Amino acid sequence: MRGAGWVVIVVAGCGRAEDPGPESRPDATPTIDETHSEVMTSSSRPDAAAPLRKQLVRAIETFEGPWGAARWSPTVLAAMHTVPRHRFVPDDVSLATAYRDQPLPIGYGQTISQPTVVALMTQALALEGTEQVLEVGTGSGYQAAVLSEVLPGGHLHTIERIGPLAVRARRALAGRPNVTVHHGDGFAGHPRAAPYDRILLTAAPPQVPPALVTQLREGGILVGPIGVAPNQRLRRYRKRGPQLVAEDLGEVRFVPMVQGQR
Repeated sequence: MRGAGWVVIVVAGCGRAEDPGPESRPDATPTIDETHSEVMTSSSRPDAAAPLRKQLVRAIETFEGPWGAARWSPTVLAAMHTVPRHRFVPDDVSLATAYRDQPLPIGYGQTISQPTVVALMTQALALEGTEQVLEVGTGSGYQAAVLSEVLPGGHLHTIERIGPLAVRARRALAGRPNVTVHHGDGFAGHPRAAPYDRILLTAAPPQVPPALVTQLREGGILVGPIGVAPNQRLRRYRKRGPQLVAEDLGEVRFVPMVQGQR
């Protein structure tokens, strides 16, 4: 991977929940839009979904990202092919739409992220498979499901501030013993399981919350969108002593990270 100064050109659609905007293609515009709202989980035929997942992974492979198309982690791509995204989207979403490379609303002003973004952020964590990981912002549970696939010997603690979403995600992630869903304030992290080797943010705080810096292990990696729209940047940090050393992954637009729980 290259160092600081990465530029990520990814689009994740924009607009209201009923108008999700243009189809998300990495070559469309240099902005990730994570600003949808409303609804949740799906049922459609898993047998019909396999070729759609395969097609989606092929599309992800063509996106170069910060490392070039040839350097995608086979483990990350395998996880994207394995996880049934249609089980994490709203019931009224068609199977074909579930596997488009775009975000979708899941209710309470939150979204399920664009698959390319999920793959990108997963790869940026540089997981070896045995890490203790904290995800802030469980949402639908899709990102957590992907992380669980690349953590066969590790454990993921994922925290969601919105109670009903935490309940739904817990159901969707049932059967994954290496994932624990918590209902709580992401700004406070989850100190009981700290320190973490990796931390992933799926919503954008103005700056990295101090509690998360404290809970990150020395040498650990934190990946997430930072800043207030329209001035958000996706960053990857490595902890060096009490400080975080940042790498810039490009301009993004995610839903804001909100303090407290409900």
